[in-house]
Amino acid sequence: MLRLSSFILALLFVGTMTCQADEKFIRTFNPGSLQQILREHSATPLVLTIWSSDCSSCLRDMDVLYNIHQKHPELKIVMLSTDGPSATNEVKGILARHRLGDLDNWIFGAGDAQKLRYEIDPSWHGELPRTYFYSAAHTRVGKSGALRSDEIEAQITNITH
Repeated sequence: MLRLSSFILALLFVGTMTCQADEKFIRTFNPGSLQQILREHSATPLVLTIWSSDCSSCLRDMDVLYNIHQKHPELKIVMLSTDGPSATNEVKGILARHRLGDLDNWIFGAGDAQKLRYEIDPSWHGELPRTYFYSAAHTRVGKSGALRSDEIEAQITNITH
């Protein structure tokens, strides 16, 4: 009986861990978060894509991003939603529908959105979608608006070679 109880507890533990691993975690983007992202991905090329749940171009781009992620699984892609924390569940749902929940996902904190945008790029005025392509040395190229797959591929070639 003790073995059966231990076995059931072990199964419950594994099941709980699996559910937690499947649950998508979104970090809150606050002042200093960009520097944290760059530190976490130091000496690594990365793509930072900024989007919002009410941006139709952003939502259309998600299928392109999924395809890029499948084609370049080694490439670090960071998704940053400009929606506030109250939209976390909606953002998680959008990411799940587009199969992007396993990426490094962030959402704007409750603070001043203009200040957060300025910290990302003083010359960015908030137009979406906005994508930054960072080289391993973290020099970057920023692009506003929807990007075609061939444009993204060209930028990936630039930052990885």
